[in-house]
Amino acid sequence: MGAWGIKELLIILIIVALLFGTKKLKGMGKDLGGFLKSFKNAISGNDEKDDDLQDEQKK
Repeated sequence: MGAWGIKELLIILIIVALLFGTKKLKGMGKDLGGFLKSFKNAISGNDEKDDDLQDEQKK
């Protein structure tokens, strides 16, 4: 068993798309992206809510 090539990955992608449908995959990708963005902000200490509150207090 070697590393997976492009052909194998495309076949898996096609099977997953057929099983779940493209709309559901798009939604899952959007959710994953949102999670990763919020996780990155939490790790770096940049919280959007805190930034918004600081901007409002400066006004």
